[in-house]
Amino acid sequence: NCYLAGPQGSDYSGMTEGIKITVFIIRLWRAKAMMRSMFSAVSGLKAHQTKMDVIGNNIANVNTVAFKSQSVTFSDVYYQTTQTATGPNTETGAGGTNPMQIGTGSSVASISTAITQGAPERTDSPYDLQISGDAFFIVNNQGNTYFTRAGNFKLDEEGALVTSEGANVMGWQVDEDGVVQKDLVSALHVTSSNFTYTAPERTTGITAKGNVKASDTGLNSFTFNFYDSLGNSYQGTISLQYSADTSDASIARYTATGGSISINGKPTTLTMALDPAEFQFNATTGAAITDAMQAMTITITDNDGTNNIANIGVNNGGNSSTLTLDASSLTMYADDTDINCSRGLGTNKTGAGKAVGTMSSVGIDQYGKIVASYTNGDIKTIGQIAVTTFSNPAGLEKVGDNLYAATMNSGLFNGIGQDVSETDGSITSGYLEMSNVDLSQEFTNMITTQRGYQANSRIITVSDTLLE
Repeated sequence: NCYLAGPQGSDYSGMTEGIKITVFIIRLWRAKAMMRSMFSAVSGLKAHQTKMDVIGNNIANVNTVAFKSQSVTFSDVYYQTTQTATGPNTETGAGGTNPMQIGTGSSVASISTAITQGAPERTDSPYDLQISGDAFFIVNNQGNTYFTRAGNFKLDEEGALVTSEGANVMGWQVDEDGVVQKDLVSALHVTSSNFTYTAPERTTGITAKGNVKASDTGLNSFTFNFYDSLGNSYQGTISLQYSADTSDASIARYTATGGSISINGKPTTLTMALDPAEFQFNATTGAAITDAMQAMTITITDNDGTNNIANIGVNNGGNSSTLTLDASSLTMYADDTDINCSRGLGTNKTGAGKAVGTMSSVGIDQYGKIVASYTNGDIKTIGQIAVTTFSNPAGLEKVGDNLYAATMNSGLFNGIGQDVSETDGSITSGYLEMSNVDLSQEFTNMITTQRGYQANSRIITVSDTLLE
């Protein structure tokens, strides 16, 4: 009785049992066929819903730094074969027939990430970095290594370079000489106690340039500055007095006398003398006599032992130290006396010395090197940002926060990384990579996805009508 009971409202009166069973079987077969079309349409709805989800995520991230858009592809699935193919039969003369198959819907074949570079956006922030090429920045978050194209970095309280979510940017450290050590990557620090200062250097040479007014018989003075090994700043005074010595009419002479010396703006008991104690010029041309003025010696003496004389210039082991003065560039023309001194000798400013350097600014160059500038003129590399590439970057797994994780299909990270110049790329400071989402393409995909979803829903409606 259960099997012979027809659908609600069916009228089997007047039929034999055989006819009743036949009608019921026909109705079951028709319902099953309609259910197949409904289930196919349901799979189409699910696939198009997935695609719409991906489109929605792309559009939501149209302004996300370095976001990489995704795309969905579909594939057909299992087929029911109602008739297999047959080949031609030469004996009977019958031709071949093709297979008859009814599909059961669609499924999502892949969700792919487009690893193409986004357009640059200027920010002028020194810690905003855009990386060109196929490389990724390396970051570490709580012991886990990730990769990112988003270079919107900043400094944390300890001076470490981090992402906006606090993951450490990884790279290589430098040795005492500022040489980058390309070893296992580690967290990079920009403002730490290791890089706050650079060491001072003592001055051993002074160069004087300018003019001594010809025929000026008055007293003229000029000053020069120098540093000791601790970075203390000294200022010394030398006076020039025209000499009446006329033993050689071709030479004009000025007696050089050492004056006072101050340290950091305060007076000292140091005394100073020059050897030779005379500036000599050609009385006809006004040029300095090189042999007499190219390598003059300034001797600084500590008479009462209250000064750190050993830290000044070249110390002779006693209570005096020396500096070398090159005054061979001076002239004796009719212009007013104007003498200026600079630290160091020659074009390379050998022995110039320097004060203690305090970090004044930090920048990142195209190779990812973090370069610090100091108040004493020093420029020092304090680290380098490392990058890495993958044989299949589309195989990376997105983990959120603009981060990617390596997978078995992307290739693995070796722990050392690469110099960005080795990847045919570069790093640009003050710029960020924008999202590569193409809104016009996404809107087009949205329309076609909506139509596909709408058509599948219509199949369900029609199949329901047929079943009814």
